[in-house]
Amino acid sequence: MSMSLEGLKILDLTRVLAGPYCTMILADLGAEVIKVEAPGGSDETRDWGPPFQHGVSAYYLCANRNKKSITIDLKSSNGIKYLKEIIKESDVIVNNFKTGTMERFGLDYQTLSTLNPSIIYASITGFGETGPYKDMPGYDFIIQAMSGLMSITGSPESGPQKVGIAITDVLTGLYTCIGIQAALLERQHSGKGQKIDISLYDTAVSSLVNVASNYLMSSQKPKLLGNSHPNIVPYQTFKTKDRDVVIAVGNDAQFKRLCHILQLDYLSNDNRFRTNASRVQHRDLLIPLLQESLTLQTSKYWIKALQEEKIPCGPIQTIDNLPEDLQLKSREMFVSMHHQTAGPIKLIGNPLKLSRTPVTYRHAPPNPGEHNNDYIHLKGDME
Repeated sequence: MSMSLEGLKILDLTRVLAGPYCTMILADLGAEVIKVEAPGGSDETRDWGPPFQHGVSAYYLCANRNKKSITIDLKSSNGIKYLKEIIKESDVIVNNFKTGTMERFGLDYQTLSTLNPSIIYASITGFGETGPYKDMPGYDFIIQAMSGLMSITGSPESGPQKVGIAITDVLTGLYTCIGIQAALLERQHSGKGQKIDISLYDTAVSSLVNVASNYLMSSQKPKLLGNSHPNIVPYQTFKTKDRDVVIAVGNDAQFKRLCHILQLDYLSNDNRFRTNASRVQHRDLLIPLLQESLTLQTSKYWIKALQEEKIPCGPIQTIDNLPEDLQLKSREMFVSMHHQTAGPIKLIGNPLKLSRTPVTYRHAPPNPGEHNNDYIHLKGDME
């Protein structure tokens, strides 16, 4: 069975998460991704732990499957010379060095595009390659703080909070993947490559979507709403007799059915709550009334009743629940592979489900230089 990106060669000069996550998606889709590190391995996540399995970090494993690994010293003239030879045969090069680093290596876009005019050159940085912040290092936590994400995450009691994962890295990886595929598609018509300049900061601000739009339209600074929604009510967590659940009422018809289930039909006929706009305006009056009824029964009871009436809801699962979730099992969202050093490992699967060219899981995340022998003519230029 063919793969969507089979035949594409991608040089991966990235580390940590945004870049490796992007290139892993491309690798899952069939591209040949060659991870380039310094001798011994220079991706910091190899040492980020615990947990480790036989010395291999879980963090590194999460974003590097289906890749080959070669080790080259980019500070040596031989290393740069050979890398340029690979670039002549490559379709894409991705890096996430600090602004100016690739130029110091002689691997800037202008230089490489003369060697290979069709090369797609993706550069991931914290703040982009232009502007007053261009030389600042960018880490997800700092970007979440500066972009406004933390200012809308958390409750008045908790204060600003970061998202529980490095969300700006993940989103930047996804945007980079989109940009690369767009450039590859355009290249089919023009025959030319191009440069993609993408930053964590830009990506994080773009992810503010409706919350930023609310401010741009109203000039009202968003508040910390905890698990509530700025534009939809009721759309939040609620306490039941045994544990919290999420109820997400998306329209007035759903609200009317919710009120009926809770035996609070009068609320759906109250002008203060009849429409979503009025419910947002009077949320402080409405939520306690709903909450009082929900505490009378267990979460299982309410979820069953709500799902029967097609009202979006769900339990707040912990990560240890997920591997046994029947839906995730049926969607093959957990996969097993064999790592050369760590042995049997479990990884989160790829969510893309393509009917003719599905993603494949061909290689476990590589050890440093594991595939040097696949490029035997590299010997002498590796160190």
